[in-house]
Amino acid sequence: MKRLHQQVEFLLEIDKLKTIFRRTRLLHADRFENDAEHSWHLALAAMVLAEYANEETDMGKVIAMVLVHDLVEIYAGDTYCYDEEGARDKKQREEAAADRIFGLLPKEQGEKMRALWEEFEGGQTPEARFANAVDRFQPVLFNLRTGGRSWEENGITRKQVDARVAPIALGSKRLWQYINQLLDEAVDQGILQKGD
Repeated sequence: MKRLHQQVEFLLEIDKLKTIFRRTRLLHADRFENDAEHSWHLALAAMVLAEYANEETDMGKVIAMVLVHDLVEIYAGDTYCYDEEGARDKKQREEAAADRIFGLLPKEQGEKMRALWEEFEGGQTPEARFANAVDRFQPVLFNLRTGGRSWEENGITRKQVDARVAPIALGSKRLWQYINQLLDEAVDQGILQKGD
């Protein structure tokens, strides 16, 4: 009964992921995407785009990674990917949050989920590289489809976006080529400023 109680408490606690908002706008509603929506969308994106992974990849593991990768933000908050100040202590905040969130589960389950989160963060395995590629690919698509609205609101330039999307190539050269072409078009159309 204790094990089931711990699992249920974890499931109830992670509902808070729905209250953590990102700076990516939804395509079909005038509001920001929350972390739960983002994670769900990434899981489906990984399934749909699996054929573009650079290496043979266990997609079940990729899906598990993208479903747990932002759980730490329940306590650490979402750090905007272009926020240099917030990035300074992000690792420490997220490590403490990982201790707390994965510590709610029975020990071996918590360790397994934390290992998925750490693998995603490390980006060293084929699964982590592809999961990270999809995680960087999806928000760019949303920004492009909303006319660069989040980029404009936050003064983001092509140079900044390039630095953010460069790791996509580690997981999928095809997705990286595709997104670069779209970014070139966005600059040409004035949706994204070139920057320095």
